[in-house]
Amino acid sequence: TGGIGIVDSDDLSDDIERQIQLGLDECDLLLFVVDAKAGLTPLDEEVAQRVRRSGKPVLLVLNKCDSPKLDLEIGPFLKFGDLPYVTTSTKAQRNRSELLTEIIRHLPPASETETAEGDELLSPADMRIAVVGRRNVGKSTFINQLAECDRVIVSEVAGTTRDSIDIRFEVDGKAFVAIDTPGVRKKKSLANDIEFYGLVRAQRSIRRADLVLMFFDATRTISKVDKQLVEEINKHHKPCIFVINKWDLGLDKEMTSEKWGEYLGHAFGTMRYVPIAFLTARDGRNIRKLVNLAQSVFKQANQRISTGRLNRIVRMAIDRNPPPIRKNRRPKIYYASQVEGSPPTIVLKCNEPILFDDAWKRYFLGFLRETTPFREVPIRLVMRARGEADPDAAMGTSTSAGGADEDVDEELLTTDDMDADGEDFADEFPEESVDEPMDGEDDLDIPADNFVDE
Repeated sequence: TGGIGIVDSDDLSDDIERQIQLGLDECDLLLFVVDAKAGLTPLDEEVAQRVRRSGKPVLLVLNKCDSPKLDLEIGPFLKFGDLPYVTTSTKAQRNRSELLTEIIRHLPPASETETAEGDELLSPADMRIAVVGRRNVGKSTFINQLAECDRVIVSEVAGTTRDSIDIRFEVDGKAFVAIDTPGVRKKKSLANDIEFYGLVRAQRSIRRADLVLMFFDATRTISKVDKQLVEEINKHHKPCIFVINKWDLGLDKEMTSEKWGEYLGHAFGTMRYVPIAFLTARDGRNIRKLVNLAQSVFKQANQRISTGRLNRIVRMAIDRNPPPIRKNRRPKIYYASQVEGSPPTIVLKCNEPILFDDAWKRYFLGFLRETTPFREVPIRLVMRARGEADPDAAMGTSTSAGGADEDVDEELLTTDDMDADGEDFADEFPEESVDEPMDGEDDLDIPADNFVDE
């Protein structure tokens, strides 16, 4: 929660207090954190009274005890004799395991843990959704609409969210976790450590998410920060939806949905497959449609296609557009297999990976989207030379995505460009994967007066 007793120049005191009370009402255990180095303050005593009145189990956490010597200076805090305590230092990572042990020990038994509505224990989330974007783009407002409460402090002050916050919500019986991230701005504008770690946390949230909602402001042009975040999403092959927020204001700027589609397609040319959603988080408009779209994209990313079907698709792609001859050698594909989902990872066993140029690889990725369930998600393509040994072959491990319901088409595998090999692929493969590059650095043909100035 926000800090109790903060002197706030941005007039967020009421919002912070509301968030604190919500945390007190919903929690199973209270961690009462004090600054042991600064010593006991009147505000600490006031907070102690408040947490006692909550009726919840309380663990006193004496932070900033960077060395055992400081453990000897906690005497004033022992007046809270009825509160169990642990000394720790988050900066020095001291006594972290002891803190976790105490947290587990003081949590109430599982049989006593219920939600506010009296439901049973929460099930694991079906999907983790990272919500990322530049500062003050409306991410926290969107999260609060999902959670149907003011779990995240929302204000017109940019940068109100300074840490990644996990918010659980349910739709049609399915559980989701939305990860609200700090807003990001240009590196040269990172004024302090808080903003730097905000950037790092946004990047971490992208990595741990199953799907990313990349928020744009309908009234502003795409910035370098937007491109930086999209590049991070692209680098980790995360399923993504481009979300144009504040759509009610964007319409006033004559930027139609068609224009936004062209604009994003030009800025992120190799990510034209990413679906686009338009919403107004402030009044909840189109939020349910966005959640449904997120479920659809997530399902696509986790689809599997059988080896036989995939090899027929590869043959069709080659028949339509054979890879060009390079260095007087014809590129050949012997076999194809899907070895992973989310992102869908396709391995092509070929004669020489270097013979396949980037243009043909981009064509092939586009063809896969036309002919597979992966229309709106990133696809990772790995080229493997035919002579490379599979690390798991000796153990008889097969990681081919093909099921027992469909065999490989022998006629397909004996054409000029595809030969029977009979080997499956291992989970671990070389780093000759094809990441879809970012482009779109050119100026865009969008009138400047359609947006507000940065």
